[in-house]
Amino acid sequence: MSAPLAHSTPMASVLRQFYALTKPRVVQLIVFCALIGMVLAVPGVPSMDDVWRAFIACFGIWLVAGAAAAFNCLVEKGIDAKMKRTAWRPTARGELSDRQTLLFSAGLCLAGSAILWFAVNPLTMWLTFATFVGYAVIYTVVLKPLTPQNIVIGGASGAMPPVLGWAAMTGEVGPEALILFLIIFLWTPPHFWALALYRVEDYRKAGLPMLPVTHGNEFTRLQILLYTLILFAACLMPFIYGMSGWLYLAVAFAVSIGFCGYGVALWRRYSDALARKTFRFSLIHLSVLFAALLIDHYLR
Repeated sequence: MSAPLAHSTPMASVLRQFYALTKPRVVQLIVFCALIGMVLAVPGVPSMDDVWRAFIACFGIWLVAGAAAAFNCLVEKGIDAKMKRTAWRPTARGELSDRQTLLFSAGLCLAGSAILWFAVNPLTMWLTFATFVGYAVIYTVVLKPLTPQNIVIGGASGAMPPVLGWAAMTGEVGPEALILFLIIFLWTPPHFWALALYRVEDYRKAGLPMLPVTHGNEFTRLQILLYTLILFAACLMPFIYGMSGWLYLAVAFAVSIGFCGYGVALWRRYSDALARKTFRFSLIHLSVLFAALLIDHYLR
């Protein structure tokens, strides 16, 4: 009974390595944000056709997002090998070849794009493919190694999921989708800079011009604080525009106050532990904010 299991273990290991290339936790957040855009784009309770379209669109977006993550791992394998946070990745450890990774990324991208084109609509496919190019090529290859504003400019790609979701259900990009885009766009810098603060030596060793490396700890902390304040205002826009109600406003106010509180505390006195807490809270902030939008949508 043990022989078949022994033969299956290497294949299972390889599959786990390919799966790791897709950065599952990051892609799950991307699909979640896209799903929020889909739900908000459909008034009232969705029909079964809407549910099926949303499911297919989420699957297509997941494939293309996974392809972008895999391509990122390929391009940054040398950098990843120097950083404790990413040294475990299969490409950094040499467990998967460049050819394997490139073919895997291309296959996912082609499959996801075909699904979006034929089963959803061409606009969603083109927007999703543009997001792939923006993250995998413009951000990873051009911006990240060249400018400390890489996160700010490259954040546009990371802010696209709600727009993709909205386009999937409506065939257009409405102002509501752009508000959601703005929220994620402004959330991205304080989220990643908090991480960069306590991982600064990793980024310095890898030669990446992240803001704490180029401008120092104090300047980065000030930028985090300023962005949390601007983000606070952006998080109120769904209520002001009329796409959400009082429940969302209360939740948005509470979590945004919390994020600003971390920004103030980090600005006043730095510690790695506080930077880690700020990074973790930023994930809670976005997840709770979008969950509140979803609940509010069905309670109104």
